[in-house]
Amino acid sequence: MGNYLDNSVKYVPGVGEARAKLLEKELGIITIGDLLRHYPFRYVDRTKIYPIAEVNESMDSALVQIRARVTGVAYAGTGRSQRFSAFVSDSSGSAELTWFRGIKWIEKSIEVGREYLIFGRPSFFRGELQMAHPELDLVEKALNRPVQSALQGIYPSTEKIASSFGAKGFYKIITNAWSIAREHIEESLPESLRQHYGLLSLREAMFNIHFPQSAEMQKRAEQRLKFDELLGVQLSIQTLRSDRLSKNNGFLFPRVGELFNTFFNDKIPFALTSAQKRVIKEIRQDTVSGYQMNRLLQGDVGSGKTMVALMSMLLAVDNGFQACMMAPTEILARQHFATISRQTEGMNLRVAILTGSSKTAERRRALEGIASGEVDILIGTHALIEDNVRFANLGYVVIDEQHRFGVEQRARLWTKNQQPPHILVMTATPIPRTLAMTLYGDLDVSVIDELPPGRQPIRTYHYYDSARLKLWGFLRKQIEAGRQVYVVYPLIKESETMDYKDLEDGFESIVRDFPLPDYRVTVCHGKMKPQDKEESMRQFKEHEADILVATSVIEVGVDVPNATVMVIESAERFGLSQLHQLRGRVGRGGEQSFCILMSGEKLSREARQRLQAMCETSDGFRLAELDLKLRGAGDINGTQQSGVAFDLKIANPTLDAELLATAREAAIAVLSADPQLEHPDHRMLKALRARHSAGRKFDLSIIS
Repeated sequence: MGNYLDNSVKYVPGVGEARAKLLEKELGIITIGDLLRHYPFRYVDRTKIYPIAEVNESMDSALVQIRARVTGVAYAGTGRSQRFSAFVSDSSGSAELTWFRGIKWIEKSIEVGREYLIFGRPSFFRGELQMAHPELDLVEKALNRPVQSALQGIYPSTEKIASSFGAKGFYKIITNAWSIAREHIEESLPESLRQHYGLLSLREAMFNIHFPQSAEMQKRAEQRLKFDELLGVQLSIQTLRSDRLSKNNGFLFPRVGELFNTFFNDKIPFALTSAQKRVIKEIRQDTVSGYQMNRLLQGDVGSGKTMVALMSMLLAVDNGFQACMMAPTEILARQHFATISRQTEGMNLRVAILTGSSKTAERRRALEGIASGEVDILIGTHALIEDNVRFANLGYVVIDEQHRFGVEQRARLWTKNQQPPHILVMTATPIPRTLAMTLYGDLDVSVIDELPPGRQPIRTYHYYDSARLKLWGFLRKQIEAGRQVYVVYPLIKESETMDYKDLEDGFESIVRDFPLPDYRVTVCHGKMKPQDKEESMRQFKEHEADILVATSVIEVGVDVPNATVMVIESAERFGLSQLHQLRGRVGRGGEQSFCILMSGEKLSREARQRLQAMCETSDGFRLAELDLKLRGAGDINGTQQSGVAFDLKIANPTLDAELLATAREAAIAVLSADPQLEHPDHRMLKALRARHSAGRKFDLSIIS
């Protein structure tokens, strides 16, 4: 949009120093351009005037305008609890308007007997229409005032912004910003590109997003602005991908050697699925190409990603390199260490572990072993990125549950070698292809879409709290049959603000009331000391406990094949992806497993849809698609903490999937013709790309 729009928002008439600070703190608006990129989230028709009698309950989410005469005023309360009311009527009915602040100004503005246009959010009390803090305009003034647009935008706000500006005041500063900035809005797209896709000019789009001249023009404006955002993201991603593939700097793993063959022929505990074989082949091709591998491995819970990771690490060791595997929790890291050590027992392979709570001797063996080259595979947590961790020849890195690590944390692993190692990042949270294109467009994506043979589908049921006795009877039968049970709560302690089940109360209830005399129960949650959590998990894994009462700390990676029941309390509190992750903790043995979703009686429509979907399908990718439709792209899969959150103000990668594909196509075409965006027509595209690359401290061409 040009340099003028980089000026402080304080220069917009009606803002000033104090309000500029408020806008920055509350909404992140710093410049005039930021203000103009603060788009309405809906519109109301200010030209439509309703009789009072036609305003109804169905308008509870809309702002309506009525024409009425003030018939009287009244005060109530004292001091800060004071309120001012105006009583209005028209030929169809009456209403009460109320203000709790700005009373002196409102009192001066209202005259009994005058006629006003009243604009506000309707509510009803005992059948009577009420409005709190509505806007008022004298009819003669309102009807003679020029209107920029019949559709007035309603903007995302906060309580402090609403208190300082009011809806009318905020709309006014948007209008003022447009007045001083419109001549400075530069076109960001080459004319040929804009014409090819039939897009409005940027100036037309900015005008019609804030002041739509018609519903059709508002839609076209939205389309153009979404395209710009998605194109900026795709230019950034495709540039990173091109840069990575232009560098012939990947370690070569030409040999399929003794370790890989011994494991494949003699040690593998079950036959690989065709999906696992396909992914191993893809990794194999990457590691002989001469280019540094940067691959995302998606696989549903229990699909065998860890087996693929192990076999690919064996390839690295066969070729004289070290490998490491970083997991987000101590529990998961030690589980990987135990599993890999057991599966490779008797092979000429040295595996070590390093976590934050490693004892002195364990830590010393790991650090000395990887520095000397004696250790082939190091498994650990965040401890792997500490400065004193030095590898002799790190060639391969696996990140498990990658979205739980920040970009900076992951990047520190790549610096453990002068030449970047091959990277495999894994996630058990399925990411729909449309979102993966946005978040991980620089990565090659592999998918394991089959479960290992012998796994039975998990039966999922939804029960209300009133069915608790029935639930306990079912759990008793499972425990008597020698099985184990998870019971997961959203909260550790009772909350004053959230009406959900909590672990402490649930644990006490199970200990006190559960209808089985000789059962054993243990607890695991995030606020426990690491050693206490480890002990609880050990007790459950080794069947010294029948029931594990936990929070979602056990969501990732805990593998207890004898556990056949997952009970999720207040299941409406969890998102679909998390519910699916929790369900994946059972069904890991040969026995039929169950997931029981418990909820309160009162459920929102969205919560009901989520729980119903869980009962209908165990396909994680279908659930992820639905989760995105219900919640939007938002923070799904940890995009905020993963450091790959883009500056999207209006586009939604899921809802705008078709436009995203178009933007991707356009970005690839532009960069094919002009990789550095050096052509004069691409000057603003370069700025657009830079805006969607801002804030990244590391080269994402080697970071997922």
